[in-house]
Amino acid sequence: MLKLLSWNVNGIRACLGKGFLEWVSAQDADFICLQETKIQPDQLPGELKEPKAADGRPYCTYWSSAARKGYSGTAIFSKRPAVNVGSLGIPEFDAEGRTVIADFEDFILISAYFPNSQDAGARIDYKIRFCDAILAYCDARRAEGRHVIVAGDYNIAHKPIDLARPDQNEESPGYLPEEREWMSKFIAVGYVDSFRHFHAEPGNYTWWTYRVPSARANNVGWRLDYHCVNPEFAHAMVEAGIQASVMGSDHCPVSLFLNLDRWR
Repeated sequence: MLKLLSWNVNGIRACLGKGFLEWVSAQDADFICLQETKIQPDQLPGELKEPKAADGRPYCTYWSSAARKGYSGTAIFSKRPAVNVGSLGIPEFDAEGRTVIADFEDFILISAYFPNSQDAGARIDYKIRFCDAILAYCDARRAEGRHVIVAGDYNIAHKPIDLARPDQNEESPGYLPEEREWMSKFIAVGYVDSFRHFHAEPGNYTWWTYRVPSARANNVGWRLDYHCVNPEFAHAMVEAGIQASVMGSDHCPVSLFLNLDRWR
């Protein structure tokens, strides 16, 4: 059984002071994807260069940073080394550290921080270009017979069930028609939203705005964080979950469990 986690930490250095490394060790996951790390390689403290699993062994770590300091950024921690690590290879996205793409032979793991479309959809065109680039990359790997997992903060609540107050947010970033239409297309061509595959019930969210201090306590949230897999790999999924009780960010971690024996 493999355990995968994904978490938008909203600044890894701030999260460090809120029990991040203790969470990493306690979870003992095989793979951890992070988003919005907001850190440059030369700013990494020693404990982040080699974070420890439960048995004390260090994780392999792979980082992608934005050119602009204190902004965006992604990472992958893994118990085994990747055979290849890269990014989308598209300058406008790589300059913002939007992806780490790691090949672990059995599958390709993408830690992705999808852009926020911002107020009045100021970055919606950029957002959709990124979404389309992710889909094109995944389709290309599928055509090669590879399996792909896209983990991360999609900054999209797909359907009304995925946010507490859909009627009040029809013009809000993350719930714009263009974003939801893209997510529907992503699912329609076969990619599987792992959490919804196992859980059809409402009230499951992964982000609660800091702008309303009571939002998290009252569970007025959005489900923005996903593990999506290509359909040929979906039968390897065993369970998916949301760790809503884990603090340290305005997002919480999401989990996916895989049994690779199911597809070998």
